[in-house]
Amino acid sequence: MLQRVVSAFKRRLGVGKPRPGSGLPARPVIRTLVWLRRASQVGFLGLFLYLLVETAFRGSISKQTFDLDHKVEGFLLADPFVAAMTFLSTKTVYKDLFWSLGVVALTVAVGRVFCGWICPFGTLHHFFAWIFPSRYVKGGRRVEQNKTHPVRQSIKYYLMIAFLLAALAGSAIGGLFDPICVAVRAIGLGVIPALQYAATRGSDVAYESGSPGLQRTTDDANVLLSQYVWSEKQFYFHQTWLIVTLLVAILFLNRFVPRFWCRVLCPLGAFLGVLSRFALVGMEKDHKKCTDCNLCLVHCQGADSPQGGVKWQQDECHMCMNCESACPEDVIKFRFLPSKVSTQPKVDLARRTTLASAAAGVIAVPAMRIADVIDANYDHRVIRPPGSVEEREFLERCIRCAECMKVCPDNALHPAWFEAGVEGMWTPILIPRIGYCQHSCVLCGQVCPTGAIQKITEKQKLGLGQKPISIGTAFFDQGRCLPWSMGTPCIVCEEFCPTSPKAIWVEPVEVPKRSATPGPDGEEPPMESVRVQRPHVDPSLCIGCGACENVCPVQDKPAVYVTSIGETRSKENIILLENTSYTQEG
Repeated sequence: MLQRVVSAFKRRLGVGKPRPGSGLPARPVIRTLVWLRRASQVGFLGLFLYLLVETAFRGSISKQTFDLDHKVEGFLLADPFVAAMTFLSTKTVYKDLFWSLGVVALTVAVGRVFCGWICPFGTLHHFFAWIFPSRYVKGGRRVEQNKTHPVRQSIKYYLMIAFLLAALAGSAIGGLFDPICVAVRAIGLGVIPALQYAATRGSDVAYESGSPGLQRTTDDANVLLSQYVWSEKQFYFHQTWLIVTLLVAILFLNRFVPRFWCRVLCPLGAFLGVLSRFALVGMEKDHKKCTDCNLCLVHCQGADSPQGGVKWQQDECHMCMNCESACPEDVIKFRFLPSKVSTQPKVDLARRTTLASAAAGVIAVPAMRIADVIDANYDHRVIRPPGSVEEREFLERCIRCAECMKVCPDNALHPAWFEAGVEGMWTPILIPRIGYCQHSCVLCGQVCPTGAIQKITEKQKLGLGQKPISIGTAFFDQGRCLPWSMGTPCIVCEEFCPTSPKAIWVEPVEVPKRSATPGPDGEEPPMESVRVQRPHVDPSLCIGCGACENVCPVQDKPAVYVTSIGETRSKENIILLENTSYTQEG
């Protein structure tokens, strides 16, 4: 048996006998396809990372012009699972998501090529499994792990069914598990800021070393990184500890099950698996010639049963071509319009579990909404980006991809925890204390792939010729405001208010204040008159940008704060009821 395996490896390297009738090494075309697939994986992963890095504004904020040079949300627009969720939840077709039809057509033509050749998240798992090979999945254990496990295989299909039914009930919460969304969210909000932080700390060490050459090299590196990789400002995002921990955990599971995410959890893979049943290209196996060397199983990426004597799981195949390349007996062939004799026709799902998954997806949406009672009241912390649609429609469209958070030039948008309820987890909210909404910035709407944030213009946001878009209203805590409570002059909030005319205006007043000089013989300090300017908010002019809260000099809890009330997108979340008459009986 060992001799047979060694001989097979030699023939795989081209050392064995040539293909009958030719003087060429065995399977040169299929080996070329394998290398093309690897090049494709590297290329698309590089493109994904490039677009993710480019999802950032590096222009001058002072010029008040905001625009991006690339379609940075391209991978999300080409995601068929995102398109299906959005269509089911909104009952409309968002035009940019037509890009996903290309992936659908490719899958119907040649199978799950997207998973094996294009998907950046799948390539990431493939890469980490190669860089950090596990002693737990070598030899016979790797063969066993690469065999089809029906229970493990079916989990992603149950998740897909649950998420699609949840979308039909009106929630795109399936974006929490979509692989492209996971990759953008984890790398964009966690990995890149962590690398920036590490680079900053490394620069500090370089400067402390006192070496001019090291300091010069560090300066040059920092300039390049701030120009092409991240912004000059260090970004921080809420919940990134959990987001990155989940990413690391998923990558670590590859040490036990190769491409664990792709085989077990990926709803996009399940969606493409269903479509691949109609693929025009597939596998044919000559079971009689199979010698059970298991080389096809050793190198299989999808656990799709390439070995002889077992029916091929077409919906699980990533079209990596490793099995045909490794097979020493020419048992496996990928052909156009192949025979379906040795192909498993469909996924074998348990009927009761399928029904339970569908029911869970439908029931989860009203259950989450009853618990959160968003319709009964509004959480003041749920300040959505400018251009966001009404809250219910927002949750129908938002896929939690975090593109808007990554592109925000002032680090103002963050993933929500439970501020917007369970259904709103990891949807974007503005946290003014960390960053505020730049007055004319509309980047978040430009990168949103599903229309949860509309593509508004700068004129619409600023209200040129119409009412400006408001995302909330500022309020003063007079017990903490320096001019109101302590007789201390301060007009920082009024100075930074960007509206014209200013939504924050000041009232000059004379207020009594104890003198800083103590009285004679230990008496109480005498009183003196101090002139201060007490700030007020005009709610008709306030747009809720959060600039005042961001710059308030009162630490911990600011004296001025912004809530979502008065937002343009809602007709109910308002400060005062207008045009309403009240009658009193008796």
